[in-house]
Amino acid sequence: MTEEFRPLRVLAVERIAASIFRFDLADPAGAPLPGFTAGAHLRLQVPGGLERRYSLCSDPGETAQYAIAVKREEAGQGGSRRLCDQVKPGDLLPCTAPRNDFPLEGRPVSRLFIAGGIGITPIMAMIRHMQAEGGPPWKLCYLTRSPAETAFLAELQAPECRGKVQIHHDGGDPARAFDLWPLLEQPKGRHIHCCGPRGLMQAVRDMTGHWSAAAVHFEDFSAGTGQKRAEDAPFLARLARSGAEVPVPADVTLLAALNAAGQAVPFSCESGTCGSCRTGLVAGEVDHRDLVLMEHEKAMAIMPCVSRAAPGCATLVLDL
Repeated sequence: MTEEFRPLRVLAVERIAASIFRFDLADPAGAPLPGFTAGAHLRLQVPGGLERRYSLCSDPGETAQYAIAVKREEAGQGGSRRLCDQVKPGDLLPCTAPRNDFPLEGRPVSRLFIAGGIGITPIMAMIRHMQAEGGPPWKLCYLTRSPAETAFLAELQAPECRGKVQIHHDGGDPARAFDLWPLLEQPKGRHIHCCGPRGLMQAVRDMTGHWSAAAVHFEDFSAGTGQKRAEDAPFLARLARSGAEVPVPADVTLLAALNAAGQAVPFSCESGTCGSCRTGLVAGEVDHRDLVLMEHEKAMAIMPCVSRAAPGCATLVLDL
């Protein structure tokens, strides 16, 4: 899916927590920027040509500039390090127009936001939108290691957030992990919006199996990686309608292999969270890595952007 890049001027770079930096971006000529909705992201080209996706954390009502918050990942692939270490005010960053795979959908009785670490970024835009425009009551559960590693801490402790925000620090100790079950035991007409480490989102998915799938929403920062693992093996995708066979190498996602073979499978997030690429499954054992399918759906569908044949399964038969 091709997206057009345009240069945006870096107005300011500010360290807002340990290893987390806020970047303010604007049109070089001062023109208004394209509008966006809460939960949207930009795709950036960082120094060196790498492309990365970052959620907008600014108020969607603000069109003079955008803001993103980036965690400098020492053990990452280098994109966040290059952005945080090399980009300075005045620089130009190629960016796409905003796109939203994580919108504030539905008309719930209330909204529950669950954020882990840097996963707070899209949720900040949601909170700012709801504070400005109104809407159903909301609460935020924000999980971090320590106050020093908590972005937007002062803003979330402001009087207007009192009684709505719960911040929990576990110090990196699993024994001190926050118990989410009391929040998730009863749906009560609510919607959940969750963003953070994959383990947190998987825990929320596991605890909301009794919720309507339409009420649970995820955003994943690993878009484009396909949840790749060292043990991934090649397999064959057989298309039931045409009889065609598509080889899927170990280092290529099923979605990429299908699209390269001329199968126009729709997609958006590439992280197994939006459901756009849902494809019928006819036969074969799947290693499901998405956060969309419910247990009873996994025997009949696959999200090819992240999921693939299970170890020992040589062929998947797809309803294509």
